[in-house]
Amino acid sequence: MPHATPLPDYLVRRYKSWKATQFSDNAAWYRRLAEEGQHPRAMLISCCDSRVHVTSIFSAEAGEFFIHRNIANLVPPYAPDGDHHGTSAAVEYAVNSLKVAHIAVLGHSGCGGVNGCIQMCSGHAPELEEKTSFVGRWLDILRPACDSTSEIENPEARQTAVEKQGVVVSIQNLMTFPFIAEAVKDGQLSLHGLWTDIATGTLETWDPSSKSFLKV
Repeated sequence: MPHATPLPDYLVRRYKSWKATQFSDNAAWYRRLAEEGQHPRAMLISCCDSRVHVTSIFSAEAGEFFIHRNIANLVPPYAPDGDHHGTSAAVEYAVNSLKVAHIAVLGHSGCGGVNGCIQMCSGHAPELEEKTSFVGRWLDILRPACDSTSEIENPEARQTAVEKQGVVVSIQNLMTFPFIAEAVKDGQLSLHGLWTDIATGTLETWDPSSKSFLKV
């Protein structure tokens, strides 16, 4: 039968170091978080990519952000079909239970998921076209971004364009959730589209009025 194995030694050492330093120095704060529960002001939806470190980008402490990560930082459209929906469940909990005031979708440079979608849409990744591919079916959410950038010939420019357009698609999909649309209309919730360049640390934000990303 499948079974879990003990933590690798390097993770054990890192844990013990954290417990003796960061945790020990802030023990009262962690105790307060445990007793009072979480009250994050914002939800951040980012990519699973190990290079995207949301808490570092915003110098966040424990308890500040409700964070959800998935392949290519995507949000699917509202689909109350009784199936399993991890991202939709996280969004529902953040808005209806935690009452967050902001939801930010953070895209990034060099996204492997985005590249996979581009390859799939170009017919160069038949394995992702298979119905049994969890990654491929998830990346179907990104197809509108690939379609809208098909005329861009430079591969790097198109990669960046799809990364950014994917953020916009996710923002649009968020608005298909009735409880989100209502919260936005009532001024209780605001949505934000972000994109960061890993190499330079640049952060850009989606500006609906100019339909472009502007540097923060």
